[in-house]
Amino acid sequence: MRERDIEAYLRERVKAVGGWAPKWTSPGNSGVPDRIVFFPGGCIVFVELKAPGERPRPLQLAQHKRIKSYQQDVRVIDSREQVDALIQECMDLWMH
Repeated sequence: MRERDIEAYLRERVKAVGGWAPKWTSPGNSGVPDRIVFFPGGCIVFVELKAPGERPRPLQLAQHKRIKSYQQDVRVIDSREQVDALIQECMDLWMH
């Protein structure tokens, strides 16, 4: 499975639960996560997508650390199962 397949799955699944997963482009800030995912109920997650088994590059890890320093959630996702787990987690927060 390729990264773009997982990314398409993320977009479809997030939309199906009423969320939004726009692509994040930030000129002058290379290495930012691929998507910012907004779920109903206020759950917001920055998502770095990878092909199965791939890891973020050092610049991406530095950007993740920077985002986390602002108490924001950053996830590296490399499978459909991880997409499903993220959606379940955020929907559970919304429902409770």
